[in-house]
Amino acid sequence: MRKKLLFISLLFISLIAKAQVTFDVSAIEVDKPVTITVDINSTATNCNGLSNPAKVYMHAGIGNKANAFGFNVIGNWGQDDGVGLMTNNGNGTYSITITPQTYFNLSPIQIQTAAQMGMVFRNETGTQELKATGCKDFIFPVGKVQVRITNPTASQVLVSSGQNLSITAQIDFQGSTTVQGSIQVFLNDVSVATGTCGFPNCNATITNITQGGTVRVVGTPPNSTETGQASFQIILVPTVIPEAMPNGLLDGINYGSDQTKATLVLTAPGKDFVQVAGSFNNYTPTAADVMKRDPNTGKYWLEISNLTPGKIETYQYWVYDQTPVVNSPSIVKTADPFSTLVLSPFDDPYISSTTYPNLPAYPSGQQREVTVLQTGKTPYNWTVTNFQKPKKEDLVVYEVLIRDFDANRNFQDLIDRISYFKNLNVNAIQLMPVMEFEGNESWGYNTSFHMALDKFYGTEEKFKEFIDLCHQNGIAVILDVALNHAFGRNPMVRMWMNDPDNDGWGDPSSDNPYFNQTARHSYNVGSDFNHQSALTQEYTKRVVKHWIEDFKIDGFRWDLTKGFTQNCSGSDEGCTNSYQQDRVDILKQYADYSWSLDTNHYVIFEHLGEQNEEKEWANYRYNEGKGVMLWGKMTDPYSQLIMGYSANSNISGIGHKSRAQFNGPRIIGYPESHDEERIMYRAVTFGNSAIAAHNVKDLNTALSRMSAIGAISLTIPGPKMIWHFASLGMDISIFACNNGTVNEPGGTDGDCKLDTKQQPQWTDNWMSIPARKKIYDDWARINLLKINEPVFEGDYTITSGSLTPRIDIYDTNIPETGLRNVVILANFDVVQQTVNTNFPLAGAWVDLMDATNNTTYSASTITLQPGQFRIFGNKAATLSNDDITLEKTTLQLYPNPTSSTFSLSKDVQKVSVFDITGKQVKQFSSANIKNNLFSVTDLNSGIYFVRIQENSNNIETKKLIIN
Repeated sequence: MRKKLLFISLLFISLIAKAQVTFDVSAIEVDKPVTITVDINSTATNCNGLSNPAKVYMHAGIGNKANAFGFNVIGNWGQDDGVGLMTNNGNGTYSITITPQTYFNLSPIQIQTAAQMGMVFRNETGTQELKATGCKDFIFPVGKVQVRITNPTASQVLVSSGQNLSITAQIDFQGSTTVQGSIQVFLNDVSVATGTCGFPNCNATITNITQGGTVRVVGTPPNSTETGQASFQIILVPTVIPEAMPNGLLDGINYGSDQTKATLVLTAPGKDFVQVAGSFNNYTPTAADVMKRDPNTGKYWLEISNLTPGKIETYQYWVYDQTPVVNSPSIVKTADPFSTLVLSPFDDPYISSTTYPNLPAYPSGQQREVTVLQTGKTPYNWTVTNFQKPKKEDLVVYEVLIRDFDANRNFQDLIDRISYFKNLNVNAIQLMPVMEFEGNESWGYNTSFHMALDKFYGTEEKFKEFIDLCHQNGIAVILDVALNHAFGRNPMVRMWMNDPDNDGWGDPSSDNPYFNQTARHSYNVGSDFNHQSALTQEYTKRVVKHWIEDFKIDGFRWDLTKGFTQNCSGSDEGCTNSYQQDRVDILKQYADYSWSLDTNHYVIFEHLGEQNEEKEWANYRYNEGKGVMLWGKMTDPYSQLIMGYSANSNISGIGHKSRAQFNGPRIIGYPESHDEERIMYRAVTFGNSAIAAHNVKDLNTALSRMSAIGAISLTIPGPKMIWHFASLGMDISIFACNNGTVNEPGGTDGDCKLDTKQQPQWTDNWMSIPARKKIYDDWARINLLKINEPVFEGDYTITSGSLTPRIDIYDTNIPETGLRNVVILANFDVVQQTVNTNFPLAGAWVDLMDATNNTTYSASTITLQPGQFRIFGNKAATLSNDDITLEKTTLQLYPNPTSSTFSLSKDVQKVSVFDITGKQVKQFSSANIKNNLFSVTDLNSGIYFVRIQENSNNIETKKLIIN
């Protein structure tokens, strides 16, 4: 079981013994001042500790016995704003004095039931923190008298009307445990029972319960006037109204034309009743908030009324089961599984206001995620409504982990760097998971809410702006989706979970209708979805529909498709890797559904398995222009080549012809992906250093070989992929730690594969370093050839296994007067090599990397220096720019040159900017046009052409110089 907090009842003697944190009183009282002192000299922690901090902050919370942070948390992590600032005592200790009830702004009921305080200490930026031994939060009891309720064990108890309820409690007093004394029991502040204590228990019974509410057990030690208390909730089992659900409703939030209403729908088989608790009922649901049950489908539903259009509300489902399976809770409070925006008490405090301005506040006093509901929200105004996707055969996919792309780690970074992608001539960007995942700085495969955007990357509007901008520039957007598994925060795990220690977290229980209790394949992480379940299939299709229809996503890369079978065990790798008909069928079904919503949708599987399954998907509906694309990992042979070793350097797997019976190019081949070691790191670490004049371990030497890697990978017919910053020769290991050291698998502290990586590509301005910029420019030229020249959609042969691989690309349907044959030669040896050209057609061959088409060859051999390559064509490239003519006109563009903005001398309809190759790099919105101020600060210095559509519909083009 995963613990979020350390729940303990400490004696005051042991409290004082916690040398790191001490108090000036013998016990924390909720209504009295207490001075809290932390000693940062202590080394009794394995959570980094505080090293010479400029300031020390206390990040603290208070709650009941179930959650020491449950009532309120004070502190803004990472912000030097004075909230929780401690006084420096000058000897390595820091102090702060608070009165808990005022410091935490407690309500009267919270003052009565406060039982624990939790705290963590940090430096002013939040980059250092101090916790208790074992990396646990510091947890301390509140009050001299501690009452522990041992029966019932849950914080909420289901009771039928007229039922009796037995209560057992124990009393601790000033260091003595389970003392005698007496207890008095209150229900909604009315005394309903008393009891005396015989060692070690106090017993009482509430009889004939006819109402729900708060039960307080007040304990008094013998010969004392001091009291302590603990509480739990009684939930009176209501009558569920059976009523047919209105037509057209789906699970989750259903908005209609009436912006004062919304209807919630939840599928919860096996549950007895569900209440909706939200900001609209102050999270105190009554009988009116019990969801109705549709007698035909069993779905629960409830219309929420009296909403204010545009106002942000939050809610949870409180799901009840009177007869849960063993170790499952009778009550689960959870956000909506179909949430499109959730608030998290665990992650949201650490999200920058720059990334997510005006992030709604998490509702005080609640636990775990809540769903955001907002009627009357203004829809996004899409600029591009009919994006034409690049052909699958021409795809050059750029895989991105937003967390490691730029310093702010958000969507705005991608928007600001759109010229980086556009000038590289990629036509698709594939984002590693952006759905709400557990934590913030993650790879995203620990998804918890598949229809919600993770707020650490930005707002829905900003993500749509990024997608829209990509479409304006001819770039498709592909999402990586992790629908093989989920983790403990997922509502469909929590509603049916095995939770033996009753901490509100667990793995799937035996009655879970979505997840397997034990994984049915050998590569599992988290909880394994059962894709033979009709409910899982329904959920998966809703996820697909959401991103296609609401966000105009062009394709999905389905993570770990080997896990979509129900036929194997977690230890049977042979079974997992063998043909499984259920896996083939269900993934075809999901592909069909995607294509039913978007006929040209990209469907990509990360299967990396047996070809007998892959060929079925690749050929599926191929004659309709569809077919599933499969990831094709080729990291090892390309690593061998760049390192200068011929062994195991056969690169034929980069293309579809290496797969038996594939009808066409449906392999997305790649030398690198997020999951594999960087080939540049391998080159500078393990490269061939036998020849001093071309020592591959030398950084510049290794960089000089990367252009050739692009030449023998990107050119192969069919879709191809670039892992981010390979195009600049990224040489930071995938196992690099936060501090820059490299900790590979097998290290004593575990590997650093998932750690956040450094950003030298921008901080060190790699685009200005000639050796790195050459890779970028060469790959940009190669991509331009691949995307625009028809021959690269033709046939090919690969001759490899040596350090001088050769690739022949051809299309015999193209006449010899056109570019119908391409020959690619490369030398990955550490010495020069003379290789045969063996041109298949006579005549002068053109160096296609020469944009002037002036460099020709016809000799039978050519000498290639180490790391050098050539791309020859039987004819010059046919690449052409859009016709751009400059006309004399009364329309003026000023200032010109400019370094920031320009304006126009008259009102116009449309303004677009093109670079000198004819590629559109920017299109301005109607707001920019109305304001007549056009920013070009995101474009590099150089010559551009501004295409302007006047109100008369005349098109004029102006030359613009950016300096």
